[in-house]
Amino acid sequence: MTRFTRAELEAARDRLVPDVVADGLRVLFCGINPGLMTAVTGHHFARPGNRFWPVLHLSGFTPRRLAPSEQDLLPSYGLGITNVVARASARADELTAEEYREGGLLLGRKVARLRPEWLAVVGVTAYRAAFDNRHARVGPQERVFGSTRVWVLPNPSGLNAHWTTETMAEEFARLRVAAGAGTQA
Repeated sequence: MTRFTRAELEAARDRLVPDVVADGLRVLFCGINPGLMTAVTGHHFARPGNRFWPVLHLSGFTPRRLAPSEQDLLPSYGLGITNVVARASARADELTAEEYREGGLLLGRKVARLRPEWLAVVGVTAYRAAFDNRHARVGPQERVFGSTRVWVLPNPSGLNAHWTTETMAEEFARLRVAAGAGTQA
């Protein structure tokens, strides 16, 4: 794995990372915002401690563990990735409440255009902030965007110690079953 200097990572601050999307996806995963490692590499969930890619496989969404550099394979599995807030930062706590609200509005428009069956927001705190729902919990939500249903998943960051890789994979698998997606569907 390539190691980046602090200067290279800082130079990626505020950089935008393209979505991995297509029309009519089964599940559009939505991160909080790109981290600096993601911004440097251009690959979502690129930080080595992030559990997104292992959990995606363990939950049955993909037949093998994909590397972040293989993100362009996701649409072939009916999956995609976007973010609530587009700009890269070192930490999610650098984002403002206004950025979350604006990100929620833009995300709603994106979902209306792409029409995935499910929007899966990875991070309950981000979902609460973007959609002004203080009481949201991990799992399916009442909110819909047209015909797109919403599921909140645990944040796969290695900093989220409340969830183990295994318990996270169980929650992702609940969504996979509901979406009729993945390799074990």
